[in-house]
Amino acid sequence: MKWVLLAILVFTVLAFIILITRVKINFDYFHDNDDDHLLVTVKAWGGLLKYKMDVPVIKVDDNSPAIVAKKKTKTGPQETLKKEETTQIDNKDILNSIHDFREILTHIVGLHKIIREFLKKVTICNITWHTMVGVGDAAATAVITGALWAAKGGMIGMLSQYMKLTERPIVTITPSFQQPISSTSFTCILQIRVGHAILAGIKLVKYWKGGWPHFKLKPRSAISSENSNSVKK
Repeated sequence: MKWVLLAILVFTVLAFIILITRVKINFDYFHDNDDDHLLVTVKAWGGLLKYKMDVPVIKVDDNSPAIVAKKKTKTGPQETLKKEETTQIDNKDILNSIHDFREILTHIVGLHKIIREFLKKVTICNITWHTMVGVGDAAATAVITGALWAAKGGMIGMLSQYMKLTERPIVTITPSFQQPISSTSFTCILQIRVGHAILAGIKLVKYWKGGWPHFKLKPRSAISSENSNSVKK
């Protein structure tokens, strides 16, 4: 009996630790003319648990109207290379993503409310967003600079409305009147407790209606086919 109580106590403590665990997600994006780089790092327990996704190349394919991305994923404190892959994203993939999103909307009641409640628990900090832009014409560059200031202000305002913004963002736009240039860098950190993410997942399941959605974009389409086969059986 004592061993059973001890096991229940240990399980309860571990569950509590997991629920209150705070996960940090670092976003680091850089764009310079035709070069793009995206780095996403997920950390927990002071870096003891670590997952890194590095997308060093995002470019337009010369042979087809598609975007080519080379992605590397690393795990663990030592950032051991787990896999490296190249993917292509074309207009069909974009249309399939829109279709899948509509499928989710039709199956989850109050999705917007659930997402808003979840995002209120998310803390965002260390926002740094620098941009340099120029098109070779001073008047046109001035107009584009003003439009970018408006766009950045709107996006920062939207982030502060949906999430907890703890620090004042550092945002700059530098116009280049002499030469055409397009360069931007964006970094930020998101923090969320595992318990809040699990609660949001439970709410999604609770408000789910109808059967399993028919996804078109892989690998979600494989999940749809597996669930449809299991229902038939």
